[in-house]
Amino acid sequence: MDVPFLSLKEVNARYADELKAAAARVIDSGWYVLGDEVAAFEREFAGYCGLRHAVGVGNGLDALSLILRAYKELGAIEEGDEVIVPGNTFIASFLAISENRLVPVPVEPDPVTFNMDPAGVEAAIGPRTRAIMAVHLYGQLADMPALTALARRHNLLLIEDAAQAHGAMSDGRKAGAFGDAAAFSFFPAKNLGALGDGGAVVTDDTMLAERIAALRNYGSDVKYRHLFQGLNSRLDEMQAAMLRVKLKYLDEDIAWRRRVARRYRNGIRHPHIQLPDLAREEQHVWHLFVVRCTRRDALQQHLQAHGIQSQVHYPVPPHRQPAYASLRDAHLPLTEQLHDEVLSLPMGPTLYDAAVERVIEVCQAFECPA
Repeated sequence: MDVPFLSLKEVNARYADELKAAAARVIDSGWYVLGDEVAAFEREFAGYCGLRHAVGVGNGLDALSLILRAYKELGAIEEGDEVIVPGNTFIASFLAISENRLVPVPVEPDPVTFNMDPAGVEAAIGPRTRAIMAVHLYGQLADMPALTALARRHNLLLIEDAAQAHGAMSDGRKAGAFGDAAAFSFFPAKNLGALGDGGAVVTDDTMLAERIAALRNYGSDVKYRHLFQGLNSRLDEMQAAMLRVKLKYLDEDIAWRRRVARRYRNGIRHPHIQLPDLAREEQHVWHLFVVRCTRRDALQQHLQAHGIQSQVHYPVPPHRQPAYASLRDAHLPLTEQLHDEVLSLPMGPTLYDAAVERVIEVCQAFECPA
């Protein structure tokens, strides 16, 4: 049995009729940019997150970048200020910071969850620190109570990079509802994925939401009136229509992902494969199921030889990328070790029992080289 890492064709086939009807609705409307579909999705997604505002933008990176840009416009951050960010994250978290001429300050992760370690954050706070960017890596909430307390104590902004965590919860609050603002990605492979690119900012701050809505649209609040030097980053009407369909099924899909994760965690018992840990199930939506293995490449080759696809999220941390040569001297040994050892197993709402059992069986049969 061949097991794909994630089959988007199978994922979207489940809603094919509704997606086609939504596409036809947009085509027939004659309005294709910032119309009724975007407005409706913004209302529905804000409601899902438990917040007052959602602003649809072009992608997840723009969502993060526009939050910082809006805070600069509002005078809360100035060029050269520092933003504390996990060293163990996708490079988009860093890019949003440097794109705004701010300084990323990477910190080590918690060795159990791989998420931002609050103790490391506190140690990194300096006179130019203005914000903490908490990344909910792989779909698991960062330690938001501790990070919220830190942000309040030091008068810092708390921004959530929730690109992988749609629907993750803690104490009745969903990802996006803990910080001052949060960024989501709707890249097709996300738990809530469009059929193209897309993103959104969610917040309870009306002034911030209005500023981001203007910035995404050439800096304009009214047609041909430009208050700011903005950009063009608008969630597409067609993608908003697709997302409205898929949002209805998000919690159902999360429940299935959790079922798959439980089966993996119960079935894989290998001395050289370290399983992910979690505090409470509701806090993790399993965008990715990531294991650790000191012989990661050998494990991946073993899986591939048996028809099982896997991926590495991520092979090289941002501070070791050529784009961030200025950070190459950052001392982040745990981050670097994780990037050498992590491997993502197949995960998704169409990964059925036989495929899950096949992955478990092949993992159990791995013979770790000396």
